[in-house]
Amino acid sequence: MLEGLLADPNRFLFFTGKGGVGKTSLSSATAVVLARHGRRVLLVSTDPASNLSEVLATPIGSSPRPVNGVFGLDAMDIDPEAAASAYRDRIVGPYRGVLPDGVVANIEEQLSGACTVEIAAFDEFTRLLTEPDATAGYDHVIFDTAPTGHTLRLLALPGAWTGFLDTNTAGVTCIGPMSGLTQAHDSYRLALDSLADSTKTSLVLVTRPEIASFEEADRARRELAAIGIGSQHLIVNGMFTSDDSDDATARALAELHADAMTSIPRGLAELPRDTLPLLAVSPIGADALARFLEGHRTSTVDETINFPGATTSLDAIADRIAERGHGLVMTMGKGGVGKTTIAAALAVDLARRGLPVTLSTTDPAGHLAGALAGDDALPESLVVERIDPDAATAKYTAQVLADAGAGLDADGIAVLEEDLRSPCTTEIAVFRAFAATVGAALDRIVVLDTAPTGHTLLLLDAAQSYQREVERHQDQTSDDVARLLTRLRDPEYTTLLLVTLPEPTPVHEAAELQADLERADIRPAAWVANQTLTATDTRHLVLAERARHEQRWLADILTRHDRLAVVSWQATAPTGADALSALIGRTPSAVAV
Repeated sequence: MLEGLLADPNRFLFFTGKGGVGKTSLSSATAVVLARHGRRVLLVSTDPASNLSEVLATPIGSSPRPVNGVFGLDAMDIDPEAAASAYRDRIVGPYRGVLPDGVVANIEEQLSGACTVEIAAFDEFTRLLTEPDATAGYDHVIFDTAPTGHTLRLLALPGAWTGFLDTNTAGVTCIGPMSGLTQAHDSYRLALDSLADSTKTSLVLVTRPEIASFEEADRARRELAAIGIGSQHLIVNGMFTSDDSDDATARALAELHADAMTSIPRGLAELPRDTLPLLAVSPIGADALARFLEGHRTSTVDETINFPGATTSLDAIADRIAERGHGLVMTMGKGGVGKTTIAAALAVDLARRGLPVTLSTTDPAGHLAGALAGDDALPESLVVERIDPDAATAKYTAQVLADAGAGLDADGIAVLEEDLRSPCTTEIAVFRAFAATVGAALDRIVVLDTAPTGHTLLLLDAAQSYQREVERHQDQTSDDVARLLTRLRDPEYTTLLLVTLPEPTPVHEAAELQADLERADIRPAAWVANQTLTATDTRHLVLAERARHEQRWLADILTRHDRLAVVSWQATAPTGADALSALIGRTPSAVAV
C-alpha cells in the first residue's frame, strides 16, 4: 500500500519516470483509491501515446468522463491534435475578414507545424493547473505523464515560454502572432508558481528496482528540483523477492533487484519512499488497480508453458541488414521495452562484421553510453553519436543567422534573433538533425534508437509539417529534409523494428504505432518481443504465471505481423560490446507456430 503517498496527498500529483515502470497503473490506482475514500479526483494523461482507456477499462476522451465502477473519479486525455485545432481557431479567428486573405493564410501556415501541437497541448495542461473553473469540484488532479525526457520538457515549458515572452518585442513567434501567446502569459506565470508550491504540487517519481531506472529518476529529481518542484516522492514498483533457490530465473531476478536497491543514488534515497511487489498480471480495471496497491499477487499456475515460437531471429535480421551493407535501422516502441539495448546489440554485431556503422539516438534521455559501457573494446568501424538538442539548436541558429540574416539591417537581425530564442527552435533543430542522420545511411549503416512512442510520432509527423516551418527561414528545404519521407518509406533503405514486451499495454501501443506508421506509408520490417520469460524454464509461481500470460501476446503479435523475433529474459541488461553481440545469438531459433 502507498502509505506514505496516500497519507496526506497534495492537490496536484505528477507521476513520471522511465518508460515501462508502471506510471499509468500507479497513477490510475492512486486515483481509484482516493476516489473510493470519498475524494473527488480528476485523472489526466499528458502522454501523446496514452493508454488510460485500456488500464481503466473505460473509454476516455479529451474532456472529463466518469470511470466505470468508481464514483467520484473522472479521467481524460489531453488530445494534442484536438488542442492544436482549437488553438488555431482561437488565434486565426479574430483576423478573418479583417486582414487580407493572403496574410491570414500565412498565419495558418505558421500554425500548421508540430510546434503548434506541442504548445496547444501545453496550454491545455496549463489551463488545468491554473484555472480554478477548469478543475472546480475536484479535490485532487493527478497527471499521468509521458516518459521522463518528454515530461521534463513539459514541466520546463512554463519557464521557457515565460522567459521568451518577457523579452520578445517583435510581435511574431514560430507559432504565430505574439497576441496569441501574450494572453496566456499570466497563466504561464501561475503555472510556474503552482509547480513550485510544495503545499499544492507533488512529483511522484516511479522506478523499477533497476540501476538504470534509478539513475533516470535521480536525473529527473535534480532537473525538476532546479525549476522549483521540491515536493517529491519515490515509488519503487515491481520489487521481486524469492526464497526459491532451485529456480535459476527467480534467484537471478531477486538478486538483481536486491543489488539495485543498494545502489540508489543518495539524493533519491533521501526522498519519502513506497515499495510495491512484482505482480503476475498487469492490473486492468478499477478493482484490479485497487488491489495493485495492496500488493495482490496471482499465485497459482497449473499448466506447462508452451513456447509459441517465432518466425525470425535477431541474427537473421542482422544478416539481412549486412547483405545490403548500408541503410537505416530504427528501433521504435513504448518507453522501457529495450529499444536502446536492441539497437546497440545490432550496431555492435554489424560493426564486428567489418561494416561501417553509426549508432545514434533521438531520445532526450538517451542511454547509449550505459549500454556500451564495459571493458571490452568497441569495433573500430562503429561511430557512436547522439542528437543533442542543445548542440543541434546552436548549429541551426548559427545557420539561420548566416543564411536568412545575410543582408538584413540591425533591426531585422534583432527580430530574427528574437524569433530564434523561441522554444520551438529546438524542435525544428532536432528535426533537421534527425533528417541529416537518416540521410547519412546512404553509404553506411545507421542504427537509430528512437525516443518513446509519443515523442517519436511527433518527430515523424514533423517530416511532413516541419518543411513549412523550415522554409520560413531558408529559401529552400535541405535535401535531407526533402527526401526524409521517401527514405523512411523505402524498405530497401529503412529497416524499422517495433520493440515491445509480451504484455498488453506495450503490445497494444506497438500495434497503434504500426497503424500510425502505415497511414504514412511506413511499414515495420519486424517486431521484437524483448525480455520474455516464456523462453526461460522458470517454475516460480509468479514468474511462471507471467510467462503463461505472455503467450497470448506473442500469438497476438503474429496475427499482426508475420516476422517476430523473441528475445529471452536476461538477468541484467547486456552492457559492453561482448554482451551486446552475444544477445544477437540468444534469440530462440525460428520455429513454426
